[in-house]
Amino acid sequence: MDEHARGGPRPSAAEFLRANHDVLLAEWQQEVMKHLGGKAPAHPPWLIDHLPELLSTLADAMEAGPEALDERLEAAHAAARMDAGFNLGEVAQEYALLRRCILHRLETQEQQLRPGDLTRLEETLDRVVTRTMTFFWDMKQRTLQTLDRMSEATLDDPDMETLLERLLTRLMETALTVDTAAVMMLEGDALVVRAAVGLGTDEVKGLRVQVGQGVSGQAALERRPFFVRSAATDPRVLLGPLRRAGLRALYGLPLMNGEQLLGMAYMGSRTAFAFSDSDVLLFHAIAERASAHIAQVELHEREHAARREAERSLAQLDSLLESAPVGIAFLDLELRHLRINSTMARLNSKSVEMHLGRTVREMVREDLQASVERPMRQVLETGQPLRDVLIQGPDPVRGRPGFWRVDYFPVRTPDGVLLGVGNTVVDVSDFKHAEAALQQAIDFREELIAVLGHDLRNPLHAVNASAFMLGKVPDLDTGARRSVDRIRKATARMTRMINDILDFARSRLGGGIPVTRQRVNMLELCQGVLDELQVVYPERPLTLEVHGDDLWGEWDPDRVTQVLGNLVVNALQHARNDSPVVTQLTGEPMDVVMRVCNEGDPIPPEVLPHLFDPFKQSRPQQDPGNKQRSLGLGLYIVGELVQAHQGTVRVETGDGDGTTFTIRWPRVPPPRGDLPP
Repeated sequence: MDEHARGGPRPSAAEFLRANHDVLLAEWQQEVMKHLGGKAPAHPPWLIDHLPELLSTLADAMEAGPEALDERLEAAHAAARMDAGFNLGEVAQEYALLRRCILHRLETQEQQLRPGDLTRLEETLDRVVTRTMTFFWDMKQRTLQTLDRMSEATLDDPDMETLLERLLTRLMETALTVDTAAVMMLEGDALVVRAAVGLGTDEVKGLRVQVGQGVSGQAALERRPFFVRSAATDPRVLLGPLRRAGLRALYGLPLMNGEQLLGMAYMGSRTAFAFSDSDVLLFHAIAERASAHIAQVELHEREHAARREAERSLAQLDSLLESAPVGIAFLDLELRHLRINSTMARLNSKSVEMHLGRTVREMVREDLQASVERPMRQVLETGQPLRDVLIQGPDPVRGRPGFWRVDYFPVRTPDGVLLGVGNTVVDVSDFKHAEAALQQAIDFREELIAVLGHDLRNPLHAVNASAFMLGKVPDLDTGARRSVDRIRKATARMTRMINDILDFARSRLGGGIPVTRQRVNMLELCQGVLDELQVVYPERPLTLEVHGDDLWGEWDPDRVTQVLGNLVVNALQHARNDSPVVTQLTGEPMDVVMRVCNEGDPIPPEVLPHLFDPFKQSRPQQDPGNKQRSLGLGLYIVGELVQAHQGTVRVETGDGDGTTFTIRWPRVPPPRGDLPP
């Protein structure tokens, strides 16, 4: 059909392309999705962003000739496709779909182009496709060769700095316009130049740029490439050596391991204001490979560090196991020995090596198997530790009965998975034997106390009774009567000493001094004690003062009289000669207060804090040969007996005031929660 038959002139190819620009774009998109079968493309069809430019270039070439085609367009298209991961077939397929859309649009409109335009359009498209494919293939080969050389640089497993410098050298050997290149590693919040080649290598190494500062720091913060047209004059370039080197083009991009930023890489040129698409694409490929190598090296370094730490920890554990004075073992879920120290192995009379991989039943003596295995099974079943399990049996090391205290505990992973059971064994045989010896000593002490309490006091009672009868004889002269008094005083003092020793032993044996309460009158108890002491000390005035009518309460009468006797005798020993010792009784609503006062010298301040300690004197002993010195148990027994009655005792002493001991006797024992401290 000619143009006269169609009723109008035929359009030129340029006019057709410009008039159908939007329709061709839409139909090309549909063809791409149809070719993919409705699936999402593996790579974004980037040509859709450049199709307006491509269609315009084709239209210009149809009018001005093939010379209007700009090779940089095909090179940019090829570089972009390669950077997106296209293969050669995918590149050709995109252009084939574009050709199909143009021809389909011509058929749909039932139009014919001017004579020869369709052929020229086909030739122009062929030229675009051919040059794009050629650029793509050349860049692919160049990149593959460079990557192969990069792989060779890693064969001898170099350190990080050496590896990076080799990779950068490969870049400079391949891209002739590159005069310098470097890798900046992320260390904390700064980028540090770790490797560099070319201009300013020695000056730039080790320099730091904070993330977020300068062109490289900002690019690292935003995870994007950067480009500077004149690095020598751009204030955003913070590395001084790069400005002093007179660099023009400076291009950098982040080194990424997934979402993790490893650092930045840059390349610079003194001759070019911009890098070619081919050089940029090659730099991207090298940076990607460098990132993988860096991540791998860091992973290996972490693995080596973890291995070294594990080996050091195992060495420390082995050293601890061997030096520990206790037996230690770890067993798996089948109760097979995983680790054991020599202390534990010796208990089984076998070596450490013989235990490894063997079960408890295979290693422990038959008579101990049940007692050892049962708690381990319980720990595995319950997941709870067992403490202070006592095992008794023959000791193969000492050849005598042995005792061992064992702790069992579950062994778990950090996330709580049960791996097995561990146990520690402490040999307590010496403690048990010492405990048995101590028990024997305690038994002996109790027998000794029984001897003191019965076999010694009975003769003393006889001596005291005989002295009392002698004192009743009317014809005794003065010297004989003084001798009888000395006998009675000595037997009374010895009786008190024996009583104090018995009570001290009872208090230290753990049971405390026993008291038997009954309802008694404090006045009657005190009057009886003072009457007996007055007979022993007839030359000393003993006075009793009473305040109040109600002096009844629940006390142990023997212990109350013992307390008063110890206090009065102590007061007599330290009072001035012929001065009275006064005992006061005061009835209060809840307590009966007992006070024993003398007019002696005050108690020294350094003695007061230890006044109620056993074997302590209430005053320093002036004459070591003094026959009246005591064991120092009297006030200790006083404190113990008052505490047994839930009462309190305190002392007041001073110059000119003498010394007063004040005891509060509760009439009824207070509840346990109300006991005085």
